Amino acid sequence: MARHRKDTYYWRAKEEGYRSRAAYKLFQINEKFKVIKEGDTIVDLGAAPGGWLEVAKKLSEGKVVGVDLRRIKEIEGVDTIKGDITSDVTIRKIIDMVGEDGADVVICDAAPNLSGNWSLDHARSIDLTTSALECAKKILKPQGHFIVKVFQGDMFKDYMDEVRKNFTFTKAYSPHASRDESAEIYVIGKKFLTAPLHKNDEFDVVINKIGDGGDGIAHVEDFVVFVKEVDKGDSVKIQITDVKPNFAFAKVIERYAEEETK
Repeated sequence: MARHRKDTYYWRAKEEGYRSRAAYKLFQINEKFKVIKEGDTIVDLGAAPGGWLEVAKKLSEGKVVGVDLRRIKEIEGVDTIKGDITSDVTIRKIIDMVGEDGADVVICDAAPNLSGNWSLDHARSIDLTTSALECAKKILKPQGHFIVKVFQGDMFKDYMDEVRKNFTFTKAYSPHASRDESAEIYVIGKKFLTAPLHKNDEFDVVINKIGDGGDGIAHVEDFVVFVKEVDKGDSVKIQITDVKPNFAFAKVIERYAEEETK
């Protein structure tokens, strides 16, 4: 209660009728990154008690689905699922609700049960957020967006790298509504990539042609990859350096002699 007395966002949530002070974190994230827009279909993972669901509905006025192991008290215009986000049964229920095209945005403000042991709580947070990312990859539309809460620690960088593999834009952000003493930070991923490759992947390719800008053009499963400093017909091993929604860039890491490719 002593903490609540000085907590502006706690009392603001009470006055404005939101279920939790966390509502303002989503407002602030969206104000900065424009993740949710009007008409979006949104799925909130680990949604109880529903503070982010209320904000998601207000921002989008579209289809909003909340998922949690606990029952979520009814919110007007919001559908809920009681289930485990790692279960294929739950994934199928989500898809049935949002449609086969998928969700425009997946959000997750869930936190693990805290033990007070920093290392253990960080590991549990990473495990939970990894499950949220894997779920998002199954239900997001191409070019969809992702917001997830993570506890900072020694595994955070690896998690960020994993998110970067799947989105064109990735950023870590701490909204003003987060408490100063909190170890939480939010990871924002925009423009979900459905390409058959990721940054740092390696492939053996043949340069099919030279593009107007002078870069070589190769294909990985019909996906266009631009490669610098090559000639038409070259057989090379490439490493992906950047991935965009419709094409990727790569550098040569090995060149094959003609006889090696016969």
